[in-house]
Amino acid sequence: MDTKNLILRTKFIDRMCHWTMVACFFLVALSGLSWFFPSLSWMNGVLGTPQLARMLHPFLGTVVFLLLVCMFFRFVHHNILVKTDMTWFRNVGDVLANKHTKPLKIGKYNAGQKILFWCIMLLISALFVTGVVAWRPYFAGYFPIPAIRLALLAHSMAGLGLILLVIGHIYMGIWVRGSVTGMLTGYVSRAWAKQHHDRWYEEEVAPSNDTPAKHHP
Repeated sequence: MDTKNLILRTKFIDRMCHWTMVACFFLVALSGLSWFFPSLSWMNGVLGTPQLARMLHPFLGTVVFLLLVCMFFRFVHHNILVKTDMTWFRNVGDVLANKHTKPLKIGKYNAGQKILFWCIMLLISALFVTGVVAWRPYFAGYFPIPAIRLALLAHSMAGLGLILLVIGHIYMGIWVRGSVTGMLTGYVSRAWAKQHHDRWYEEEVAPSNDTPAKHHP
């Protein structure tokens, strides 16, 4: 792959963590939906037999949570809301219409991506905690039946909310041309960076007269 005119936006370790979490989440979500909606019971076939799905679901969910913790520490410093994010909020209509007629002072991630980051962190953490409470045969025995029932309800609601967020995330990734390729290869073009993340490009990417462009995680 010729990367001469491209910028390294996402390191290999971060991409592997992201796509491994995606694969595990896909399996966990399908098996979870199969129990929440009886008409979708065939979906638990992604993990084998219904009994095997019941056993693997919480273990894969734990993997998702651990990968999330890794991603939190690697990306949290890029996802703190700053004053310039208000410019993105004021122009969200143009963003959704894919218009880029004015500078929006966007850092490595825009305000929408930052909100998505924190919502995903919250929901997956809630899924992990409530999942542990209802996890038989390891932990459920330590909690009263009413607590387990409430945990299962909260687990289901958090799961549905997370699935909707992920669907939106996928849609926006496809809508913004170059985003999916950037997450697969790690590289984006200079034009893409300047158009979609102008402040990040100006502060961390754009080359000076004497030095080459920086490569940042």
